[in-house]
Amino acid sequence: MKRRLTNLLRAFMRDDSGTASMEFVMVVPLFFVLLLFSVELGFVTLRATMLERGLDIAVREIRLGTGTVPTHDETKAIICERAIIITNCAEKLQLEMVPNDLRNYTALSDTPDCTDNTEPTKPVRAFIPGVENQLMVLRACVKFEPIFPNAVLGAALAKDSSGEAAIVATTAFVQEPL
Repeated sequence: MKRRLTNLLRAFMRDDSGTASMEFVMVVPLFFVLLLFSVELGFVTLRATMLERGLDIAVREIRLGTGTVPTHDETKAIICERAIIITNCAEKLQLEMVPNDLRNYTALSDTPDCTDNTEPTKPVRAFIPGVENQLMVLRACVKFEPIFPNAVLGAALAKDSSGEAAIVATTAFVQEPL
């Protein structure tokens, strides 16, 4: 019995029929994983780029404004108008703007203030329009649903209880004098 089993194993190992299909079965899943990873990474990068662009344009309008500083909702509208790829931007975007001292800089907290669909609506953490020649730090956080939430990159992203990941963009600027 043992000898027969060993002979069958040897015959199986010597047989070279079906080797091309074996390589196909081993390599194709890796290509699919790479494809899913690439698509997800492309969309995450696109969302982050559009958020940065919208934030830069909003900061330009705040910094070079004609004496009127946009409110929280106006700033959010400017960013969402420019970040066209972010779906439900007005509901998913959370802003935080605080003045800071040029000579004694204090960083923002490590945890950005982001929206969470499972929690009740949070008020704006801080949105303080600065005065002339004051350093301002503006942080934007937007939530999004990964395209493939259980694939390689989608599973690696830090998600909240509703399954959404966050993209955070931060910028600093100095209020121009009037």
